[in-house]
Amino acid sequence: MFKNAFKLFGTIGNIEAISYLLLVCIAMPLKYAAGMPQMVSWVGMIHGVLFIAYVMAIVVMLILRKITILQGLMALIASLLPFGPFIFDRKVLKKPRDVRATPLQ
Repeated sequence: MFKNAFKLFGTIGNIEAISYLLLVCIAMPLKYAAGMPQMVSWVGMIHGVLFIAYVMAIVVMLILRKITILQGLMALIASLLPFGPFIFDRKVLKKPRDVRATPLQ
């Protein structure tokens, strides 16, 4: 069931990060520059749901022992920063390359 835990965690993190960037870079300027506060309501609600999903994914990864407690805390902090989950996924969770089995000589 949890074969692709890293892949799912990365996907949720990326979607959450994109929603955060949409909120900060598009919805907030539309609210203050164009007088469209409804954009922040919609994008903010979507981002809130995705943030909760990301936190739940962190907990699942901790339960499955795929990440350490320190990495879980770093993931939580990364979720509060623009581009944070992108950086966390690529720099902190360095997944091992697909090493093909080579025949012994």
